Amino acid sequence: MALLNSIRGPADLRRLPAADLPALAGEIRELVVRTVSRTGGHLGPNLGVVELTIALHRVFESPRDRILWDTGHQAYVHKLLTGRAAGFGRLRQRGGLSGYPCRAESDHDVIENSHASTALSYADGLAKAFALTGQTDRAVVAVVGDGALTGGMSWEAVNNIAAAKDRPMVIVVNDNGRSYAPTVGGVANLLSGLRTAAPYERFLAWGKNTVRQTPVVGQPVYNLVHALRAGLKDLFTPQELFAGLGMKYLGPVDGHDVAAVESALQRARRFGGPVLVHCVTEKGRGYAPAETDDLDKMHSYRRTDPVTGGRIPSTTPTWTEVFGAELAALAAERPEVAAITAAMLEPTGLEPMQAKFPDRVFDVGIAEQHAVTSAAGLTFGGMHPVVCLYATFLNRAFDQLLMDVTLHSCPVTFVLDRAGVTGEDGPSHNGMWDLSVLQVVPGLRIAAPRDAATLRLALREAVDVTDGPTVVRFPKGTPGADLPVVSQVDGLDVLRAGEREDVMLICVGALAGPGLQAADELADEALGVTVIDPRWVLPVNPALTRLARRHRVVVTLEDGGRVGGVGATVAQELRDAGVPASVHNIGLPQRFLAQGTRAEVLADCGLTAPGVARQIRDLVTPRRRTP
Repeated sequence: MALLNSIRGPADLRRLPAADLPALAGEIRELVVRTVSRTGGHLGPNLGVVELTIALHRVFESPRDRILWDTGHQAYVHKLLTGRAAGFGRLRQRGGLSGYPCRAESDHDVIENSHASTALSYADGLAKAFALTGQTDRAVVAVVGDGALTGGMSWEAVNNIAAAKDRPMVIVVNDNGRSYAPTVGGVANLLSGLRTAAPYERFLAWGKNTVRQTPVVGQPVYNLVHALRAGLKDLFTPQELFAGLGMKYLGPVDGHDVAAVESALQRARRFGGPVLVHCVTEKGRGYAPAETDDLDKMHSYRRTDPVTGGRIPSTTPTWTEVFGAELAALAAERPEVAAITAAMLEPTGLEPMQAKFPDRVFDVGIAEQHAVTSAAGLTFGGMHPVVCLYATFLNRAFDQLLMDVTLHSCPVTFVLDRAGVTGEDGPSHNGMWDLSVLQVVPGLRIAAPRDAATLRLALREAVDVTDGPTVVRFPKGTPGADLPVVSQVDGLDVLRAGEREDVMLICVGALAGPGLQAADELADEALGVTVIDPRWVLPVNPALTRLARRHRVVVTLEDGGRVGGVGATVAQELRDAGVPASVHNIGLPQRFLAQGTRAEVLADCGLTAPGVARQIRDLVTPRRRTP
């Protein structure tokens, strides 16, 4: 690591002889593989941008020049080249480096959203600001993957960027043919056509030299050919799309040839208007297990053996795997069931269904808004679509859920993976907003299963609904053992009946386990706690109101934000019904939560059995002392 250790920032990189760059790239790949194999993270995307990132930091002078990474999961190399190599061993750990660009870490990091297809809009605004404030010597560079170009927001930004023909901006398309899995759709086909245009470019260069050297007629013939170039090129490739938008196009460039990328970037910087530099890269480059991983080139990778690349096996199915198996079984029974995902087929568990029913599984690219409205269209034709997203990404399609699905009473089932706290991926990936945001949707039904058995049941119940949308949400990780039911009251699962009716604890989803443990702890202190799992948390089951009247205190426990969540809705229902019990909500604080393991973040927020028991004890003990 001698070369990498000598780099404290981009200035050191720019002083490095070009002959040393291949060795530097090798050191970077070695460190990335070794670290991500231990911490987990995004392996394939970062292995694919090593040379591209080196070239970027040799041509542009960050942080004065601003480099914006779309999504940001491919920014590990950027971190290593901007003075953070020493702390890289604590990647994605509590108190360590973020897995995404992080403004608190470095002035070199501009945005940290980690939601795709946004960098071009940020860059458009930043370029406008530089123009308005006279900072015309500062470059704005947006690095965008081909997967992010499947998102409509990217093209909204391109529409505006291309209109300002004298406003400099460099768009670097990192084209590896993939987002998680292979990129799908017309944009993917467009870029594929550009990738295969190299033979045409070589022919054109040969013709330029050969025809010009022909005596007498050489230059006139060349001029004629050059005049026909635009039409001829359009026959060979769809590059004229960018020219038609008013944007200079450079490429395709071999994204693993530092000199070639540097040359293209230098030309782009000098152009004086919007330029698109098309770099073709290989996801997983330089690490054989990633290069040969046909599924996703080790995109988002859990802990592995760094030598073989083999995943460290789990003995228990994850929530995602339980869902995926059940959906495939349900699809076999019901031909009207279809599945939609936004470039996350494997991460959301759709592989089993795709293997059996490929015609009923639709990957729409990074296009959540389109996914939701397309699902509504499927219902018009008699299908029951299951839209599978990470909970945090549903935020992007709220308007479509509200107006395109719910207003039309479309029977669409939304399955939200990674609901609640996710942990290591930091604040942008915590799926803690859905229970608050979705409470305002009229007539929406939301299920929060507590274990594998209730997940299977909730999915089937959701697909049985024909008069409106449903949501099934579950967290990251592995479900615990199935929790038995003591009794049922009008659809409510009673998991524990307290000897005294002091407290009714309403548990949402997977927090039923910690809730039961807290109740056991409080029982030893002669506090009677009745533990309820409503399973369907919206709308509020009227039976909760009847049970609440028998208890002095009602506590709700949820892994969503406390503001506007399940607890707030339950409290409103009880107030409207005139229930005298005091109501308290235990949930996530309404702030962006720092990275750490899921267990660490839950503990910080008091959502463990001891934390819940302590909070209930603090609520009830003062009341016992009241005469």
